[in-house]
Amino acid sequence: MTARSIGGFAAAAAIVAASLVPMAAQRGGGAAQPPDNAPTPRMADGRPDLTGWWGGGGGGFGGGRTLADLTDEKGNVFLQLNARSQGSALGTASGQLATNFERDSGVNQRSDPNKPIYKPQFWEKVQALDVNGNSEDPTFSCGPAGVPRMGFPNKIVMNPAEVVFLYDNENTFRWIPINKPHNTDRDPTYKGDSVATWDGDTLVVDTNNFNDETWLGWPGYFHSDELHVIEKLTRTGNTIRYEVVVEDPQVLQKPWVWNPRMIRLNTDPKAAFWEDPPCRDEDLAHIVTKERG
Repeated sequence: MTARSIGGFAAAAAIVAASLVPMAAQRGGGAAQPPDNAPTPRMADGRPDLTGWWGGGGGGFGGGRTLADLTDEKGNVFLQLNARSQGSALGTASGQLATNFERDSGVNQRSDPNKPIYKPQFWEKVQALDVNGNSEDPTFSCGPAGVPRMGFPNKIVMNPAEVVFLYDNENTFRWIPINKPHNTDRDPTYKGDSVATWDGDTLVVDTNNFNDETWLGWPGYFHSDELHVIEKLTRTGNTIRYEVVVEDPQVLQKPWVWNPRMIRLNTDPKAAFWEDPPCRDEDLAHIVTKERG
């Protein structure tokens, strides 16, 4: 198993039962969650201010639960991740139990009823990428996750003219102008070209001009350079409702509409980003099996 963090999955595979500090602070302490019914802060132009540290990262856990669902009154999060007790074909030590966990988790992800629906001629490619995921998934070679796979930002900073999304898990950012047209002079990129507009109190982020070198999701969900992503962020008090629509008319039969996610504000005064070490892939060439999940 690689030493890199791949969307948190490689680390998660080694956990059978974990008691975690709240992720919302992303390296902060366990401050109590603020009440959801607080007034919605607004900028000078009257629009909701999304500025703050936000919890849950990519959002959502087993069974569609959010971070808030798993948080106790002290701000701690407990998530039970059970592996089959019989062990794997390799044995019954903790490492083999982790192998079972990864395989079981893979079955769970593949059976999610809300998945991108590809045109018939592309399902064979999806399955081939899934089976050979260790060598095909761009994140396994230190590539970026891209939009929307990188998930919800860990921190947002904004003013009436622009919004900046900061991501701890990739040490990256997205600068998004508000009420500006797309930049048509740029070459396609991993994160695409994002612009934002307001629809009432909802910030709508429209992103196009992608390359085709990232995936939409872990089970081989590739996309073309016609990818178009719409994200909607609606702040109410101390929560943001996050909605995503993925369009790719070249490979998808219809838009992929994510299940909405509720992201909570974190007011921990110790919240901060830590610099991650550089991604150095030193073991991919030595993997003896391509099997995942």
